[in-house]
Amino acid sequence: MQVTQDYAGTVYGGLGHLLFEFYQHKGLAVPEKLLKIQELERFDFRVWRDLLSALEQKLQTPALGLEIADFVQPRHLGIVAYLALSCETLGEALMRYHDYHRLIYDGSPLEVRVENDYLSIAWAEVPFNLMTQLTDEVAMALMMKFVRSLMASDEVTLHEVHFRHSPSKHLPLYEQYFHCKVRFGQAQSVIFMHVSELAKPLRQGDHTLQYLLRQQAEALLEKLPNTSQIDQRIQQAILTGLQKNMFQIEHIARQLHWSVRQLQRHLQKQGRTYQQRMQEVRSMLAQQYLKDPNLSLYEIALLLGYSEQSAFQRAFKQWTQLTPQQWRAEYLESIAQENITEQPFKNGLSTPYQI
Repeated sequence: MQVTQDYAGTVYGGLGHLLFEFYQHKGLAVPEKLLKIQELERFDFRVWRDLLSALEQKLQTPALGLEIADFVQPRHLGIVAYLALSCETLGEALMRYHDYHRLIYDGSPLEVRVENDYLSIAWAEVPFNLMTQLTDEVAMALMMKFVRSLMASDEVTLHEVHFRHSPSKHLPLYEQYFHCKVRFGQAQSVIFMHVSELAKPLRQGDHTLQYLLRQQAEALLEKLPNTSQIDQRIQQAILTGLQKNMFQIEHIARQLHWSVRQLQRHLQKQGRTYQQRMQEVRSMLAQQYLKDPNLSLYEIALLLGYSEQSAFQRAFKQWTQLTPQQWRAEYLESIAQENITEQPFKNGLSTPYQI
């Protein structure tokens, strides 16, 4: 199917929540258009652009996108944020952000390049007429605000920031925010930093969705067959690989300090292939993730290393003879029935053993 040149994509619903909270902070009446998207998982980018433009016209505030970005919390970015919170270095967090950026905005991929000792992160492929200075600065400021919130001690230092739109007379506000040289009227909207920044450590995120997912996943590994110490290491390596989108056999063998052939021979002794073992882990994780109604099927597919939701759905049907939607519906129904059964006892009402 051919994509039209004016395709703008969709944005994560959490950004609608962010804008709603900004309106409340400013004491402004929330427009109907913003209220309508509060329950949506995703909404059209044009709606996001129009909401920002309307707010800009109302407030007439310079560098408004930078002010909006200061309100960002992990919940506004969804699973991308929680995955980044578990990373150890800035480079690893940016890799997660790059891998899963489309969960936040799927209309334009991030282009990450290294040239002459500098890393560039660019927003590309969206028609210029669909973007505004405000949408660009919100996207870039959101990312940098969140990344800076992850830093353990050292501040992330940028080299330059480029914007595609016309020069701003409020340039000092942008340079104060990004702590670097800012240029307007450039070919792309880009953030530049020295590659040495990637090694900077992050503080470890506790009590996050990522932490909970990891704990749940590790508990599930114990249910898998052949849970010897070696097999637990294999299963843990696959789990970590899936979460980092590096689950090919070469990566897993390297984590174990084995050759690919050594890993294959070990699994062959158990009558397994690497693909079968990985699918066992995926199946267990999929069922655990489906128990969380806050995770969409698209997010679960990416957490399991699938590039397309349809591929995850086909695989899940092979594992369980049910679609993910059917499995989740049956699980939620069973939980509801349990709650109905248990509620009288929780309320201190009569029990079957009372006389």
